[in-house]
Amino acid sequence: MDTVRVPGRPLPVLRTHTSLSRRIRWTTLSDSPFLSKSGSSVSLQHLAVVMPAYNEAEGLPGFLDEILEHITPLAERVSLIVVNDRSTDQTASVLTSLEKELPQLVVVTAEDNRGHGPTALAAYRAGLALAPDALVHVDGDGQFLGTDFPRILKALQLPGVEVVHGVRQKRTDPWYRAALTGCVGALAALVVGSRIPDVNTPLRAYRPAAISQLLDVVPEDALVPHVHFSLAERRLGFVVRYVKVLSIPRRGSTAAGTMWGEAVAIPKLPPKRLRDFSRRAIAEVWRVSLKPGRARP
Repeated sequence: MDTVRVPGRPLPVLRTHTSLSRRIRWTTLSDSPFLSKSGSSVSLQHLAVVMPAYNEAEGLPGFLDEILEHITPLAERVSLIVVNDRSTDQTASVLTSLEKELPQLVVVTAEDNRGHGPTALAAYRAGLALAPDALVHVDGDGQFLGTDFPRILKALQLPGVEVVHGVRQKRTDPWYRAALTGCVGALAALVVGSRIPDVNTPLRAYRPAAISQLLDVVPEDALVPHVHFSLAERRLGFVVRYVKVLSIPRRGSTAAGTMWGEAVAIPKLPPKRLRDFSRRAIAEVWRVSLKPGRARP
């Protein structure tokens, strides 16, 4: 897979840390410039950012503006694809207004509400259809900072790198969501033989060939596609780098979001909808990616 270089300019410095596992490659990047339109060292021809969204009317405008502020200088062309999973708030009207203001924005409306996993997969496919040379996925709840996007993309430009995971630091999610991620990660580590730092992180960057191959081995209705991606990346031998990124609270006035119910405050115990989802997700991960004798990618 090609790595873009400009003659006379060194690539960013890569330092790897192996204290957690010999197969975890943490990437720490130097402060070398990454601004293609101002005489930079690295340039993308076409960058696509894909995003599933459900009931994110409050936070989306600011989040999209923040993303564009930090990624627009990095590529000759930027596409921002948002797939609206039949939101029940004002997300649709907000996106309609934003389309008039943001020429980079492409809005896709799902035929029916399918949930986060299938909507994320639809977003990936919509982004790939535009033929970018790099693709970034992030959820529409805005739990990341725009300043971390250039760091993720810089890591993707390192020689041979096919995938970059943004590993969440200082997570403000409820304890049970972090615990669920940790349990799935521990189970995955037993199967693949080493730890995956943030097995279900939604902030990821891919080369098109890599994500295209991953989409072929994950069911279209997968509940937790990123867990399957993380496991398949190991089995397929992809070159993956891990970059620490800050996790922030969901943007908007409803800290808990609406996927797990209508509560304004974050519940202290897992809502029933989340408990049911967790059981189905764990069963899916076992059946699709972990069960001995399953079809391997």
